[in-house]
Order: sequence, then structure tokens, then C-alpha cells
Amino acid sequence: MYLFRPFRAFAASRFGYPGRCPGLAYFALSGRASVRALATMLLCVAMVASARAELTSLKILRREPFAGGKSFGDVGAYERIIGLAHYEIDPAHARNQGIVDLDLAPRNAAGKVEFEADVDLLAPVDPTKGNGAIFYDVNNRGGKLALRFFNHAKMTNSPTTAEDAGDGFLMRRGYVIVWSGWLGELLPGDGRLRMRAPVALQDGKPLRGLVRYEIMTDEPADVMPLTRREGHGAFPLTERGQAEATLTWRQRENDPRVPIPRGQWSLESGDVKSVEFGVTGTLPHLRLRVAGGFRPGFLYELIGECEGSLIQGVCYPAVRDLISFFKHETSEQNPFRTADGKPLLTRAHGFGVSQSGRYLRNFLYLGFNADEADRKVFDGLMPHVGGAGLGYFNHRFAQPTKFASQHLEHLYPSDYFPFAYGDDVDPFTQQTDGLQRRLHGDEAKFLPKVMNTQGAGEYWSRAGSLVHTDPLGTRDAEVPENVRLYSFGGTQHSAATGPLDAGYGDNLLNPADYNPFLRVLLDALDAWAKDGETPPPSVYPRIADGTLVDWRRESTGFPLIPAVRYPELIQTARRLDFGPDFWTKGISTIEPPRELEAYKVLAPRVGPDGNELGTLLPIEVAVPTATYTGWNLRRADAGAEGEMVALMGSYIPFPKTKADRTASGDPRESLEERYGNYAEYERRFRVTCADYVKRGYLLQEDADRLISRLGPVKEMFAE
Repeated sequence: MYLFRPFRAFAASRFGYPGRCPGLAYFALSGRASVRALATMLLCVAMVASARAELTSLKILRREPFAGGKSFGDVGAYERIIGLAHYEIDPAHARNQGIVDLDLAPRNAAGKVEFEADVDLLAPVDPTKGNGAIFYDVNNRGGKLALRFFNHAKMTNSPTTAEDAGDGFLMRRGYVIVWSGWLGELLPGDGRLRMRAPVALQDGKPLRGLVRYEIMTDEPADVMPLTRREGHGAFPLTERGQAEATLTWRQRENDPRVPIPRGQWSLESGDVKSVEFGVTGTLPHLRLRVAGGFRPGFLYELIGECEGSLIQGVCYPAVRDLISFFKHETSEQNPFRTADGKPLLTRAHGFGVSQSGRYLRNFLYLGFNADEADRKVFDGLMPHVGGAGLGYFNHRFAQPTKFASQHLEHLYPSDYFPFAYGDDVDPFTQQTDGLQRRLHGDEAKFLPKVMNTQGAGEYWSRAGSLVHTDPLGTRDAEVPENVRLYSFGGTQHSAATGPLDAGYGDNLLNPADYNPFLRVLLDALDAWAKDGETPPPSVYPRIADGTLVDWRRESTGFPLIPAVRYPELIQTARRLDFGPDFWTKGISTIEPPRELEAYKVLAPRVGPDGNELGTLLPIEVAVPTATYTGWNLRRADAGAEGEMVALMGSYIPFPKTKADRTASGDPRESLEERYGNYAEYERRFRVTCADYVKRGYLLQEDADRLISRLGPVKEMFAE
């Protein structure tokens, strides 16, 4: 591939368009110049017919059978392909102008910015038997989630066995499942996919700047990663930073910060595991040690001068150009092409959970769904449980793992205007904006079909109502025609698994499962993008019909359940002042930031049993045996009592009998009063499943699976 560079450079100098063939431009020339131009064009077409200029090589490191050669219906067997993508992007190209500090990146001889990313694929051994679509799973902090969320499989970063395939949902449909590195801060190990991002240089040296780290633990600890999470590197403090950095602690977000003397804390270097894939180079693994150890629930904040800022914003072209490569590349480097070079993958869907869902929202907002050759990248997007957030992805000294919640990491820039897909006005700045504003007019052809999904937890921990209201919560937002919104009522951020326990909260964690919805909606998204079939209508609570209200108890109508505390706090998105250059250049000079005006967040109203109205309820919540909430509060022994347990919900069982309810003073109907017996419960469950299947919100195979798993509910009715 590196042999192509001179021809790209020649085409650029001759025709003024870097890295592309000039099409019919040679007809504008005359005489021998015309002949020379024609020869150049033909050579260019032969060698770079796909107009690839950004992803310059995809090196396959190894191939291995998947699931022991198991056949998935008519698609047949799958294989795992592990590779390394090398990129060269033009910093002057209009499609790359939104990347912070790209002008400070090192350049190669052609003036391009280079970086690399790990690539991991699951694909049909015979790609002609696939469905012609890419399913791109935006990894979450290096972790692969697609098989867990769509295949009922366990979580693994090294999918190889039949067990890892789960029920084969994505394989039976013939998707090429793609993962790739997009985070520059990850350390090698545990199968994490990484990206080697360029380092921003100033006068030939890594630039310096102010960085804030916030650390919290739920268990006592003597030492903690500086980034709070294992497997993540950190920007090192400069000599000045080491001398002048401040460390404080506080129990609650709004408490005064208490300084910890410099002699009572130190930074240590941690171990870094060997590289598993292709990407080398990483931020250092730094750990913070505090005298007396870290107290659970308390917030520790380190602020100081650091160096070595990564140009994390190249995460957008890293995904953009990989997807375009698979859809358009005609050389042998593309493993998904016919013998005569025609690409087999003609459409692509992006799926992201939480941080990764915010990535997709930001990807769309910044206009990266069009590549440098003016081609649509993703045909469909499924941002899941990202709430109203964007992300700390495209900033100087970006910390993309950070998110804002009511207690934890509250002052990081992840929830900022715009929140909704359609245009609206920021009441505090008078700015008009929306997630799709950059792709309007002639650019509207690059808009994907979007299914934005979230649960009850996002309304409480991730300002989720702002996805579909105006910024002050006074009216429902206009939803563009290419967007569907689905709110899964009574679910926490990610369903609790295994035996129910309370974690660090007052109540048992919420086990309600929204994954069946994701499966049926993916089928609908693909049919929508491929054939124009209308998907099921959006389902979300609305101001207009009274199902979206102020979050306080007197408005939501949450019942007074004995021994259950209702939240007195909620995650509120607000404007933050990081200094004059933050929102224009991504440069923070004020840490911690100053808190400015707050946007208005709302929550779904609930019925008499405490379950939400106006939402798409999982079957177990629609035919309930308990109250399912999107919130849970920290216990006293977990520290910061009464604060929100970030992203967690509650499961509060109904009384079994009327006598139990009367004795406890519980206002909710008992199982006995609701259903009488298990037979009636099962009948209602089956009826609800059938209704969901009919309306397009549940697959029949998932209805059958849910019914087959009713054993634990039957035991609730046993004498």
C-alpha cells in the first residue's frame, strides 16, 4: 500500500485533489498533456480504484475458526479475523476540520497524520452467504458487548467458542461483526482493543496543560488507578505538576473540598501487560496512593499540570474510514469482496452502549457520517443507554471514559447542548443546534436511520429526558423523520444478572431485561435502511400526555412503600465553565469548572404500583411482580449515604398476599390480589407477549424463551 503514496501525491499535485482520481477531468486538457493525464488516470484507477486515501492498509495478523466450526443456518460457519488498521488522514480536508489539535499532530512526508487501531472481526467463512451488512459494535472501554446484548452470550473479549456465540442471533442473520480500537487511553491486556492516537506537539515537544482526575471506590483501597478504572492509562504530571498539584477529598459532590497534604499522597507506576493485538505505545499506568487509604463513596480530586495530550478526536475518522474501507475497497486487502473486486458489504449499522452510545451521538453530531469521498458511512445507528450525553472525546487532554452522573464524575463534560436530534435553541446562549444540524440541506443524504434507545436509569443518572424535550423541559421536542426513540420503562442502565443483591444501594438491583427489544429493533432497523420498511412507532414518555413530569415524588406519583427512600437528587445537566477556549478549541484552563445554569430534566410518571407510564415495558415489568425503578440510593455503609448509586435501579417485590400487604402497610396490590394464582399470571404474560409480537416489539423466538423461563415466578405463588 505504501507504493500508492507517490501516485496519490502526483494526482494531488496534478489535479489539486489529494488522494483521488480526477474522473473525467482529463478531457479539459489537450494534446500530449491529455494523453499523459489519461495514462495517469488509468494507472490511478487500476491501483486505487476504490478512492481510498485514509485507511492505507489493513494488515491481517491471524485468522481462526469461530465456535468450533459450528454452522449458523444458511450462513454457515464463521471465522475470527484479527488485524491492524493503518490510517493517514489529511488535516486540511474539510471532513476532518472538527478534530481538536489535529493541526498539532506530526505529519508524514505527504503531509498526512498517521495512526493505528486494532481490528477484530467475526465473519462468515463464505462471505457471499452473509446478508451484506456490517454490524459495528463500538467497544466500551475496550470491551466487546454485541454478543452479550444480541446473542444472549456471556461477556468476553476473546470470542472463540460455541458458548461465546450464544444463540447465534447475529450470525444467523449473516452480519459481519466488526470491532476496532477507538480509545487512546487504554492499556493492553484483557483483550482490550486500542488505538494509537497521535500526540499533540508544541515546538516539537508534547504540549502541557491542566488536567483533573476524580477517583472514587466502593470498597476500601490503599491505592487506586489515577483514572479510577483499571486498564486505563493517564497523562503524567510534569515536574511542575508534581510539585504544585493539589489533592482534595469530599463525601458528596456539593461538599467543600478538603485538601490532603502533599506528604500524604504519592503517584506510582503500575505494570503494563504485553501487547495482544497490533497497536503498540500507550499512556503510562499511574496509580495514586493515599495515607490511610481511600474511603468508600468519597470523591478524591487531583488537579495538576500534565503533558502528552493525545489527539483523541481521530477516533471519529478511525471508525468512519474503516467502515468505508469495507464498503468500498476493491483491492485484495478487503476480505469482503468478490473475485472481480466488487465489495460484498453494502450497508453498515453502528451499535454502542453507554459511553459507546454517546460516541455514536457525537459521531453524528460532528458530521462524520460522511467520509472524505462524500459517501455515507453508517446506514443505521443504535445509540443505547447514552442518555442525553455526548462525550469528553474530542478535547485537549480528553478523558473519554468519564461521564457525568449525580454523584460520580459529575463535573466532566459529557452532558452538554445539543441534546436532541432536531434543532432547538439553548436558552442560555441563544445558540440553535441539534445532533443532525451539520447534515442538513445537501448533506442530508448522509443522514442514517437512527434508533435511540434508553432505559429508566437514563432519566435519573444521564439526563435522558433531554433527548426528547426542549432544554428547559417545557415541551416535547420535534423528532426528525429518520429518528425513532424507544424508552424501556423500569430498567436500569444494564440489567442485573445472577442472584439478586443490593450492591451498594438500599434496594435489590433491577433485573429487568431490555435485550429482547434490541434484537427485534435491529431487524427493524436493517429493514428500514435496506428496504424502506416503516419500523415500529417510537415509544417514550411525553409532556403533552402527562407521562413525562417533574422528577419529584409529588409529580411522579411514586407510592409510599414502607422502608423505601425516594431520591432527593437527580443528575441535572448544566453549563460548565472550563475557561474561554474550552467550547471553541477544547482547551481547559479552569479546573474544577464553574457550574453555571442548569437545564431542566424530567422523569416518567408512574402508576399505583410504582412502574412507569408512557414507556415500552419489558414483559416482566408489564406483567409485574415488583416495582422496577431506574434509581437506587447509597446505603450508609457504602459512603455518601443518600446519593445516587450511579446507573443502578431498584427491584422492590410486591407483597405475596393481602394479609402481608395489610401488615406492612404497603399501598401496592399483592400478588394474590392482582392475579389470584400463577395460572392467571402466566395467562396474562402470554397475552402480553403475543401483543408485543403483533405490534413488532418482540420476536416470537424471544416470546417463547421468556415464557419458558417463568419457573422462579411460579415459585412466588407457591404455598
